Parts: sequence; C-alpha cells; structure tokens
Amino acid sequence: MATPELTSLRSPRVTAARRLAKRSFRGKERRFLVEGPQAVREAMAHLVEVYVTPEAAARHADIVDAARAAGAPVLTATDEVVAEMSDTVTPQGIVGLCRFLDTPFEEILRARPRLVAVLAHVRDPGNAGTVLRCADAAGADAVVLTDASVDLYNPKSVRASVGSLFHLPVAVGVPVERAVSGLREAAARVVAADGAGERDLDTELDEGVLGAPTAWIFGNEAWGLPEATRALADEVVRVPIHGRAESLNLATAAAVCLYASARAQRAPGGCRSVTST
Repeated sequence: MATPELTSLRSPRVTAARRLAKRSFRGKERRFLVEGPQAVREAMAHLVEVYVTPEAAARHADIVDAARAAGAPVLTATDEVVAEMSDTVTPQGIVGLCRFLDTPFEEILRARPRLVAVLAHVRDPGNAGTVLRCADAAGADAVVLTDASVDLYNPKSVRASVGSLFHLPVAVGVPVERAVSGLREAAARVVAADGAGERDLDTELDEGVLGAPTAWIFGNEAWGLPEATRALADEVVRVPIHGRAESLNLATAAAVCLYASARAQRAPGGCRSVTST
C-alpha cells in the first residue's frame, strides 16, 4: 500500500482545504469540497484534486483511476489529514476539491425550461440540498437559489444533494424579483408553494394547468414565503392536507409539487386530461 504523500496537518494544501469551510473563502477561490466515494464519482468533471487515504484508494481504485484519467491529481494522505479536510463525523477516506459549477441565470432562461425550482429565503443548507435532489429526481430543468437563500456550496447542502448538484443547471444569487420576471419572460407560469394559498394542488391538477412550463417558488420552512414574494407569483398554491398532519416539511412539499408538474407535463398532450361527468 502506498506511503501517504500528505502527512502534516499544517500542509498548505490541508490549510487551504480547511479554509473552504467558510463561505467567504469558497467564494474567493471558487472552490468547494465533496466527501465520500459517491460524491467524488459524481463530481468527476469538476475535480481539481483528490485526497485519499491508502486504504480508500485501494477500495475505490476505479474512482482514483477515473480521476486521474480526467486530469485531476490524486494525492494519498493519512487518515488524520483526510479527517481534517472533512466536515463529517465519520470521514470516508476520500475528499475531492472541485470548481464552482453554477450556471448563469440568463443561460438557464435561454434554454426555455419547462420545470424549475426556485428556492427563495431557504436558509437551511440541508433543506436546500434535499430540494435540489427532489428537483433532479422529478426531472426539473434547473434550480435557482435567490440571493436571500443559503450558499449552494455549503458542505451540508452538497451532502444533502447526494450528487444531484452535478446533474442539472443551478443559478445562484438571483434576486427573487429577477428570478420571477425572467422565468415569466421565458414563458413559465410562476407558482408559489405556500400553505396560505387560495388554490390547492389537486385543483391545479384537475384543471390541467400544470402541464404548462412552470416555475415553483419554495420558501423558508419555518415561516413560508413573505407576502411580497407571494405577490410576485401568478398563483399561490397549497398542498392539501387530507389527514391530520399539521403540515409538510419543505423538502416533502417540494417533492409533491415538482412531481405533480412532472406528471402533468409528461401526460399525452403535455397536460393531464380532464374527464367530464
């Protein structure tokens, strides 16, 4: 087994990696870290370097070979060094240094997306990453994080996305007013998901309106969307609660809304057919 090349916690590489735990340094360097074999595998096209323990290198030789083939240097390191770079309690022995990969908002608009998730005022990084994962699973064309939302590259956001961060275009730092106006200009109907909505998701489905290009706005889990943001939308829609639960958490509500749109858009004719009785 190879002798580790990085052995000192004071190594400039280790110090630089640890600085990326802070948003200001991530923004300055336009770099972030991913942890674990699955995340490094998903990040392959965006890797700058890979740090791996000898044991993990032997266990994940396919990832190491793929990283080298992609042009990313792979450096072996001690368990202590990799743990120092990690943000998790139980490091998995492999960390990737990646370039930022967010997409300019105007580029997303030029693609005329049919399904978009807009995260407005979402402050919890785990929620942001999970909604991104839901959007990816539902086949959304893009995700937009407004300037009032959490950092896309927060380690918890990256982990919660479970690789989906690398699967679809994501714009960051977009003012919510610009997000709404731009998506509307791109022919998307803008719908705010909020428990205070006068219409519910069942009605939207029954009337067939979700078959049109749609941008869903999701807000803060604790206090929803501000009135000013709701007022920007074409419609405010709530997820109906048919049982006794008080509410749904943000990620669950987002999954329900996005899948409703995905189903409607994939139905014959682009929307759900409504049967008259």
